[in-house]
Amino acid sequence: MMRNKTAELVRCPWPGIADPEYARYHDEEWGVPLADDRVLFEKLVLEGFQAGLSWLTILKKRDNFRRAFRGFDVERIARFTAKDTARLMADPGIVRNRLKIEATVGNARAFLKLQERDSLSALMWRTAGNHASARSTSPRTFADVPAQTDASRRLSKLLKAEGFRFVGPTTIYSLMQSAGMVNDHLASCHRSAPCAALQRKFAPPG
Repeated sequence: MMRNKTAELVRCPWPGIADPEYARYHDEEWGVPLADDRVLFEKLVLEGFQAGLSWLTILKKRDNFRRAFRGFDVERIARFTAKDTARLMADPGIVRNRLKIEATVGNARAFLKLQERDSLSALMWRTAGNHASARSTSPRTFADVPAQTDASRRLSKLLKAEGFRFVGPTTIYSLMQSAGMVNDHLASCHRSAPCAALQRKFAPPG
């Protein structure tokens, strides 16, 4: 009888092993450094939608979000009208929260305005990316993992000044974790060392 090697891997406890997609996300995406503006914008939007919900809820709906928001094409989202908002509010495949939908459109416009002189990825890594190399040891338990940090508060403040919404410091810290700006895989997790190695090799944008 073949044994499930994926299930046997030691990983952070939050994805568990009951949901294969959650485990795949943890093993392949979470904590991997990112510099792609479109991908970072998508993560920013989805982290905003996640507020008050579980990340697994958003992850299971991610393909629906991508379809509904036109592949997270920022220029297309920035042109959304009230008709698009009504379409999204009627879409059962996503989280139908009017404030978050309208914030996504506003965030796309803020993104394009920022892009005239800077990039989202450069701003994020310049403000928060040094946090990745500042930690000397990996967290041993989730008690060692903060909900927000000075870096996430600074980045949150900057993004709000640029016109972004639903970018509070806790939401931004979750984005920093996901985008590899900080490595919060527990020391016992099989992804802790690989993500640390990726961070060391990563060349921040800008």
